[in-house]
Amino acid sequence: MTNFHKCATYLIICLFLSSCGTYFNQPFTQEPARIGELSKSTNILLDLPPAKDPVEIAVYNFSDQTGQYKAVESGSTFSTAVTQGATTILIKALGDSGWFIPVERENFNNLSTERNIIRNTKQEYMKGLNPNEPPLPALLYAGLMLEGGIISYDTNIVTGGAGARYFGVGGSAKYRQDRITVYLRAVSTSSGEILKTIYVSKTILSQAVDVSLFRFVKFQRLLEAETGFTQNEPVQLAVKDAVEKAVHDLIVEGIRDGYWSTKDGEEKDKQIVDQYNAEEERANLTHLYNRFTFKRRTENVMHVSFGAALINGDYTNAEYKLNTRLGYKRYINSHFNLNLNANTFNLANKNLFNKSFVSIDANVEYNVIPLDKLSPYIYAGGGTSVSNDFNNINPKIQFGAGPEYLITDRIGLTLYGENNLVFSDLVDGLKRGKRDDMFMRVGFGLNFYVGNYNTKKDRERAAEKVRKKELKRIKRENIEKALNNSKSRQGEVEFKNDSQN
Repeated sequence: MTNFHKCATYLIICLFLSSCGTYFNQPFTQEPARIGELSKSTNILLDLPPAKDPVEIAVYNFSDQTGQYKAVESGSTFSTAVTQGATTILIKALGDSGWFIPVERENFNNLSTERNIIRNTKQEYMKGLNPNEPPLPALLYAGLMLEGGIISYDTNIVTGGAGARYFGVGGSAKYRQDRITVYLRAVSTSSGEILKTIYVSKTILSQAVDVSLFRFVKFQRLLEAETGFTQNEPVQLAVKDAVEKAVHDLIVEGIRDGYWSTKDGEEKDKQIVDQYNAEEERANLTHLYNRFTFKRRTENVMHVSFGAALINGDYTNAEYKLNTRLGYKRYINSHFNLNLNANTFNLANKNLFNKSFVSIDANVEYNVIPLDKLSPYIYAGGGTSVSNDFNNINPKIQFGAGPEYLITDRIGLTLYGENNLVFSDLVDGLKRGKRDDMFMRVGFGLNFYVGNYNTKKDRERAAEKVRKKELKRIKRENIEKALNNSKSRQGEVEFKNDSQN
């Protein structure tokens, strides 16, 4: 295969590996108008059960309150960063939900003018032709009024990327994340009381991927190629998503507070509210950049792992041998734990040395980001290694590091690499030089989190157990009452029979 074919093949592979769905759906022709796209929150809004009694609602103004203009690299622009049609988006979301009857208030002057024209026309021209012409019906009035707006548009809250180039062949990927924030409040038109205030935020993602090739394929023959794409999430669609989510949350919180209810009854109301409460709890425990604040790991941990040990001693040609580990960890706070491990392993040099060992290690371990599923950790401590014939007993110190990933709330997958410094030069039976022997261990294993209920789902399981226990108690009491009533009625019947006899 020539250099040209190699380069072309590499370029094609890069294209297929870089979001080929977007790349191979590029717009090369004009497209006709189409019905607007649904946002990610449209379905959850439309999936709500029908309302028992839809509420008349008015929206005067729901606008962009940020005052920001679109950023450009050079020059100035008077184009706003956020859509100015948020009121229209909100009114459509209210109508689509089926829970509200929107009434026209944004352009009320136009409506009032048109009604005056109709009224005057009827009075002057229609009255003589039809004396029984009915008057113009009264306008609907709203029992609820919505206010608020887009209160924040933050750009570049997260930016990043990666790239590489080697001998004129390279590629890069970049991303940027913005964020829009919406507040929505419901006001009672009869009392002016603010019944509910809803706060929703939505991130906006932008991506750019490019691949380039610049290379001499033969003498005086230069190949240069470049391709890529940029993908920006529409701000209007993000606003639509945030507004629809705000309307959904307003409906559910109104159900929770008893302002309205579903047509399906109390059981459906409770189901919807319980789902929303769980979502609200997760949101309250999640900080910016999707960082969670609830405790994921319990205090007590059982550990088992398998790996390999490699001696670094006085012989050459060291070989990897099996290492097994069983341990226990006890967290003293979110970051630090004390652990005790028992290891069985072999140390060997090819055709020169091979011996089995057991070690007992005690460590202090630091978990860097314990509130995340994936967290690196480091540890250090001391221990003792003992050969299987008990002729080689040596103290040592060890230190290591690795990552842990929580597969479930109770099981974590862990990797580790560890170096052991032994206070002896006779681990391999040969004393040579001034440096003591040492050995390394690498492996993977599982952490099993046991003990007290500390994680979020554990607390939920505990609450469910308490609830089931209470239901069993109530059921048992009802059965006992039924039995007692049955015995009482049976006694009364026997007493009556005895009296008659």
